[in-house]
Amino acid sequence: MSVWALGLNHTTAPLDLRGRFAFALDQIAPTLQSLRSSFPSSRHPQVEAAIISTCNRTEIYCASEHIALDHTFGWLAESGGVAPTLLRSHAYTLHDDEAARHVFRVASGLDSMVLGEAQILGQMKDAVRAAENVGALGTTLNQLFQRSFAVAKEVRTATEIGAHSISMAAAAVRLAGQLFEDLRKTRVLFVGAGEMIDLAATHFAAKEPKSIAIANRTLERGEKLATRFGGEAMRLADLPARLAEFDIVVSCTASTLPIIGLGAVERALKARKHRPIFMVDLAVPRDIEPEVKALEDVYLYTVDDLAHVVQQGQANRQAAVAQAEVIIDAGVQSFMHWLGQRSTVPLIQQLNAQADEWRAAEMARARKLLAKGESVDAVLEAMSRGLTQKMMHGAMAELHSGDAASREQTAQTISRLFLRKER
Repeated sequence: MSVWALGLNHTTAPLDLRGRFAFALDQIAPTLQSLRSSFPSSRHPQVEAAIISTCNRTEIYCASEHIALDHTFGWLAESGGVAPTLLRSHAYTLHDDEAARHVFRVASGLDSMVLGEAQILGQMKDAVRAAENVGALGTTLNQLFQRSFAVAKEVRTATEIGAHSISMAAAAVRLAGQLFEDLRKTRVLFVGAGEMIDLAATHFAAKEPKSIAIANRTLERGEKLATRFGGEAMRLADLPARLAEFDIVVSCTASTLPIIGLGAVERALKARKHRPIFMVDLAVPRDIEPEVKALEDVYLYTVDDLAHVVQQGQANRQAAVAQAEVIIDAGVQSFMHWLGQRSTVPLIQQLNAQADEWRAAEMARARKLLAKGESVDAVLEAMSRGLTQKMMHGAMAELHSGDAASREQTAQTISRLFLRKER
């Protein structure tokens, strides 16, 4: 069994290209079905698959008897509507121990924009559940991901990899504080109601802004989040008309198209008499049209723009990174040992089936002898002799066949298997 991975992330691909391959959680199931059905059934009858898709990465993990990286690559390029050459220049491909090492590093927060951040672990667990629910996660990938979660837990427990890490939300607050002298006088709008917005709202609420509003497609979910922060909820459809009210706008939805356009921001600036607006677009694909960044009095930051902020202080954690890599190395070796043992499973199953067949035949023969009145001792003797002969027949036949060299090799193997001394 082989494992392979294909992906692109914040270090290899620009934001807009990553957006072409971003899958919302509710898209994972049909996407996995499409991927698995694309493999030729003759060579890849049961391909295991899982997809991890976040604002910083989209990665496909597969397992099968034969590696099919080129096929997986072609499928992903087609799904994103880009030329394979373009995707290849920004993607990475990994297999077996390299794939295991990568997923362990991702789970441990070593491959994140925010070194040591814990959010990726929850996103990976969501991806695994989605793969399980659609029946795409077999024994091999299940082992890979469960071991990655165990490694990540050990890394976070045994090292200080997450100490003093700056989250994307905290970075947004820091940048906003550089623009506005007093955040307590600002009005903040959050667009969306998912995990990232929840985290951002928590950080901004700690600065006690003048007001908080949550705009969401589902009003009920927006109201639930707004209540936690003493804010108001509004419908997404009302956003263009009310945009001018807010000094700070943080957006992160699962929309495939921008929901805040250039025209809406221009009208808001005019109504605000060009008082500045601080905007953070944490979504991939983008929620805010990129042309907005060129407007005067608008300070727009994307997830990639925040990279230099969240990377501050990472040098101080290099010792923790080195410790984490040692833990990951051990995890990779353990997984590869397990994977290697998996290759003997079919043979073990065949041996067990053959032994059961012999046992059943001798049991049936013994019952017939007992029914005829044979003594128990004689029946047991016949049954044990019959089993012994069946087990030894193949070995004896091999010892008497082939040339001298092959007989010598067979003799050594049989001696090792059958003449081991009890310890």
